Amino acid sequence: MKRYTLTFIAYALIAASALSAQSKDDQVCLDCHGERTLTAERGGKEVSLFVNGKAFAGSVHEEISCTGCHSDVDPNNLPHEEKLQKVDCSVCHDNEASQYKKSLHGQASQKGVYLAPKCNDCHSKHDILSSKNPKSKTYVMNVPSLCGTCHKEGTPVSKLRFITEKHILEDYQESIHGEGLFKRGLIVTAVCTSCHTSHNILAPQNPNSTINRNNVTKTCTQCHRQIEQVHQKVIRGELWEKEPNKIPVCFDCHQPHRVRKVFYDDSFPDEMCMKCHSNKDLYKIEGDKKISLYVDIVKFRESVHGTNSCIKCHVNISKSKNPVCLNSGSVDCSMCHSQEVLDYQTSIHGTLHYQGNTDAPYCTDCHGIHDMLPKSNLTSSTFSKNIPSLCSECHRDGAKASRMIAKGNEHIVKNYSMSIHGKGLLQSGLLVTATCIDCHTTHKELPPSDPRSTVNPNNIATTCAKCHLGVYEDFKNSIHSPTVTKTDKKLPACNDCHQSHQIARTDLSLFRQQIINQCGQCHEDVTKTYFDTFHGKVSKLGEARAAKCSDCHGSHKILPPEDPASTLSRGHIVETCKKCHSNSNRMFVGYLTHATHHNKEKYPYLFYTFWFMTILLAGTFTFFGVHTLLWLPRALKEKKKKKLMQEIPPGENHE
Repeated sequence: MKRYTLTFIAYALIAASALSAQSKDDQVCLDCHGERTLTAERGGKEVSLFVNGKAFAGSVHEEISCTGCHSDVDPNNLPHEEKLQKVDCSVCHDNEASQYKKSLHGQASQKGVYLAPKCNDCHSKHDILSSKNPKSKTYVMNVPSLCGTCHKEGTPVSKLRFITEKHILEDYQESIHGEGLFKRGLIVTAVCTSCHTSHNILAPQNPNSTINRNNVTKTCTQCHRQIEQVHQKVIRGELWEKEPNKIPVCFDCHQPHRVRKVFYDDSFPDEMCMKCHSNKDLYKIEGDKKISLYVDIVKFRESVHGTNSCIKCHVNISKSKNPVCLNSGSVDCSMCHSQEVLDYQTSIHGTLHYQGNTDAPYCTDCHGIHDMLPKSNLTSSTFSKNIPSLCSECHRDGAKASRMIAKGNEHIVKNYSMSIHGKGLLQSGLLVTATCIDCHTTHKELPPSDPRSTVNPNNIATTCAKCHLGVYEDFKNSIHSPTVTKTDKKLPACNDCHQSHQIARTDLSLFRQQIINQCGQCHEDVTKTYFDTFHGKVSKLGEARAAKCSDCHGSHKILPPEDPASTLSRGHIVETCKKCHSNSNRMFVGYLTHATHHNKEKYPYLFYTFWFMTILLAGTFTFFGVHTLLWLPRALKEKKKKKLMQEIPPGENHE
């Protein structure tokens, strides 16, 4: 017993010592960060670095020293670096961090969506309180207000066009759940996290989401235990005629966030909508535009959404309005296409659209409205063969997009039509050839300068590999691959040699003649030596069959000559030369391919021979030139004398 007492005392002393050390370290930090005037510049803005010591001492992290989170700070070595590493909450909260990473919030954050919340947006930084503390942001009574900072009317999130529920917080406050929480103080009533969870917030379409159609009943029965028995008593039997003994999912009747209101397809049949919308003269005015509200029900029934009722998309309708669809807002495509909408929001199209650029395309500009057809339909605007025509509506010469893109890319559609890809699709009808979306993606189009873009120089090779996998396998092991060559200099990507929209056949003489110029962009010195050789001189004369860089070094699997797998290695060079020179042998390949008399260190014999012959030639011409100049007066004199002799008649005395 005595031994256990001593052990306990030892642990207590160690713990006290640790807390003392932590307190001492924290005080060192607070000596600076306890000053309210301490600020720093971040991204052009002045940011406060003040930490309220009292608030931190009362937080859930009070027993953790500053360095417990800011591990890259050494209190004994101050001042620390100006920019510290971001705090990694997953060190202690691994499960929550893993859930957040997979959630809608986490995915949006990873994709750079600035509106996406992070840990400190909900939990604060240095004054984090327990969720059981009534003053905590995450206390059950405060959760709706916390979520409402983003999801209430007027916030940047609510203004996103694909968010149709603009009044989530307001609707919740008026619901049976909100009334129970705010008016009656029932903390057992459902709040946002009760249905959506705290960190694992997923789209309804995600099979793992707590509000997915297959999971929402289980979510609701956390509170409503006898819901099945209750509904069997009150719901009309005909609802089970198609699927006997299966009750409808909760939100089929109880709209999320407006729990008291009930919506059935029977209450809002399509016929009710078509009483007005079958009129071809029906329209609305937006700004200075006259927008038709006519719906061709025949085309709608033939569309990809033909089996849906109007209310499935136009959810914000009410019999309290006249007409019921008054101010119902835009359709939220993300209800079924959450990933596509998230990609669009990230894309250059979506970014411009949400900035108010009227030239930026929206979902309906590409897919249509009530006459959408599946991409497998030959007449669909998104059918593979029709993609270039669809994109050309904005990107053809003189169209709205061509006026915004960088100079030199104005003729995208024209160039594509003349390329090997365009001819394969438009002339040969090869649906497997690359179209716009194969390179730029369907919804997440980003400029080449964006590191996330599929056409960014660092990503182009993997984009092309979707079709040209064999070529990519060769390229990724070559000296041009960033995984092989580590350098600060720019390494060539596919479009540096093949261009982007003007991709030509590699067996054409025009492409072969351009190879030297392409390689010469980076290998300027080597290119100069090439033109000193027989191959180079013949190429200058326009002979396309003369050996070019790729004939010797390879096209994509370019390796250094000392690599045994290289086409120029000792084991392969004879075979390489035999492609043109059938009698090639070991002596033949001793020919110095890039030898130049300009390089004294590498080719001394050529250097000195060149200068010897040059000096000899110059000396010879100089000697005989001077000799000729000196002889010229005597030659002129002799010529004059000879002329005089010819003028004296024969028989005369010449004396």
